[in-house]
Amino acid sequence: MARVNVIRIEQSNEEAVWDRYVGEHQGATTYHLTAWRHVIANVFGHPTLYYMATDEQGDVRGILPLVYLKSRVFGTFLVSLPYFNYGGVIAESGEVRDALLAEAVRDAGALGASHIELRHVAGMELAWPKKDHKVSMRLELPPRYEDLLKGFPPKLRSQIRRGEKEGMEVKVGEGNLLDEFYTVFSRNMRDLGTPVYRKHFFAEILRSFPKETKIAVVSLEEQPVAAGFLVGFRNTLEIPWASSDRRYARIAPNMLLYGSVLRYACEQGYRIFDFGRSTRDSGTYRFKQQWGAKPVQLEWHYWLRDGQPLPELNPQNPKFSFAIETWKRLPLPLTTLIGPRISKYLP
Repeated sequence: MARVNVIRIEQSNEEAVWDRYVGEHQGATTYHLTAWRHVIANVFGHPTLYYMATDEQGDVRGILPLVYLKSRVFGTFLVSLPYFNYGGVIAESGEVRDALLAEAVRDAGALGASHIELRHVAGMELAWPKKDHKVSMRLELPPRYEDLLKGFPPKLRSQIRRGEKEGMEVKVGEGNLLDEFYTVFSRNMRDLGTPVYRKHFFAEILRSFPKETKIAVVSLEEQPVAAGFLVGFRNTLEIPWASSDRRYARIAPNMLLYGSVLRYACEQGYRIFDFGRSTRDSGTYRFKQQWGAKPVQLEWHYWLRDGQPLPELNPQNPKFSFAIETWKRLPLPLTTLIGPRISKYLP
């Protein structure tokens, strides 16, 4: 077997080589690009461990981006990648994959991490324990939005048009819409009982990816009532964050939001729309399914230290139920102030 050399790129100034490999690899996602490493470091202050494997000729044969999270409340662990739906290892062979993982496990042990979490799409042959209850909901797009609209059930088309009849307006832009997006997003996170991210997180993404990111906002009488954050990569447009103001649920601003975003995706030439991840048969799963989205299996693989159980840092964990219900009742300004101090440690 050819010798595999694994290096940490933060020690070797090889980011351009790394990103070129990502651009050429079919299985890569936008979150494998090194710019996300800087977003995370600049906003949250987390150290990163980016492993790159090369062969004897110096050609890149695989990569593994990891982020190191440590807190007294949630523990110490490595994730690829936190805050996003995708990440994990990319490798040309099992040998390269194993070499990358061996380095990660060695460093995880030295750092005292309880586990490593790798966020893969199904198909990665890895003997590590895994969770597979989540799917990514994706919709194939035609070139014309009108053709997509024709295929929707009559009730769905009516719900999309309801917002327009109620006088709602839709804008798609960049940083000029960040305040409006965050107004809706922060309220929705409070209502869900989830600590919100800093507004600077989204500003940094917009700054780092000016051509690939957009914000969509639905307004009623100049008041934002629904909003989504869009990230494009290759032929896919993803909406990793979408929110609506529950006080306006009766007139369904979220339906107009998604209809407008799908129109935008078609007009911009995207061929796939990624609604984000959901648990099978959950409410969000059925919401996305009504648009015609199909599930793509996700598999999150774990290295666990010394027989540790699979981590359960999620809202479904009963140990967090009291905190979640309490958070829902807190004043919005307070949750916006203290939420970012907590959410930075929630992957």
